[in-house]
Amino acid sequence: MIWIVLIVLLLLMAGCLGISGFVGWKLTHPLRLPLDDSPENYGLTYQEIEFTSRTLDVKLAGWLLTSANQDSDSPMTLILSHGYAGTRLEKGLPALSLAKRLVEAGYTVLMFDFRNSGLSSGQMTTVGFSEKQDLLGAIDWVREHQPGKIGLIGYSMGATTSLLAAAEAPDIAGVVADSPFSQLKSYLSQNLSVWSKLPNFPFTWLILTILPRLTGIDPHQVDALIAVQQIYPRPVLFIHSQDDMAIPFTQSEKMWRMHQDRFEFWKTEKAGHVGTYQLYTQEYTSRLLAFFEHLRN
Repeated sequence: MIWIVLIVLLLLMAGCLGISGFVGWKLTHPLRLPLDDSPENYGLTYQEIEFTSRTLDVKLAGWLLTSANQDSDSPMTLILSHGYAGTRLEKGLPALSLAKRLVEAGYTVLMFDFRNSGLSSGQMTTVGFSEKQDLLGAIDWVREHQPGKIGLIGYSMGATTSLLAAAEAPDIAGVVADSPFSQLKSYLSQNLSVWSKLPNFPFTWLILTILPRLTGIDPHQVDALIAVQQIYPRPVLFIHSQDDMAIPFTQSEKMWRMHQDRFEFWKTEKAGHVGTYQLYTQEYTSRLLAFFEHLRN
């Protein structure tokens, strides 16, 4: 009887390990979404661009949207960073709608696909670990090709990635972080089931134990709490809905509380994950333009 129980337990353990490894692999290898919209549909002037990640291991594809209203005395380029398993379109906004408003206000806008997304190369999504290098590559490209200051706008994973990159790029004037997580390891320890669709026990612990060994990703290095200390005293605008069920607003709140003299926190209501722009379009646009206008002049 004892042997039967042991065999059943071993089979259950093997099953849990197999499921955890498979789901962990799927989470780092999400299906690519199509790039099924274009700046042309919004009447925007743009060029296709390509650049390499700071680590030179992947080629990244994007658009540079230019403005006829750009202020030649204080030009500024804003780089948009999309969320997990998305593309430069960030369909939840949609990003092209926001980009049009930014371009009309005189900003140059760069939109691109992270590795393993859209039209960029790469085979694995790392939730900020390597995406930071992608964004640093975009910053390098702007430095070389565009005059003036640089600002960052990011969504979800892209928001956290923007904070990580700004910490290593002291010339970034400011960051808008919409719905970021503060620390990847602690966030996933509490919320991985949102993405894995598996019960928290025993799968969250198993996935977080197996995944770094399979992928080489160190989630401890994706730490925006440390990053915001390095960004300060440069300004950050955090945007987060208190009704976000994917990433709790407290993730933004704890970063904002670290430097309330330079950081802003716009906590909204009734919006889902990265849903504030869609629900409060005019106010969202006004807040972003006011934030960057102060930095541009």
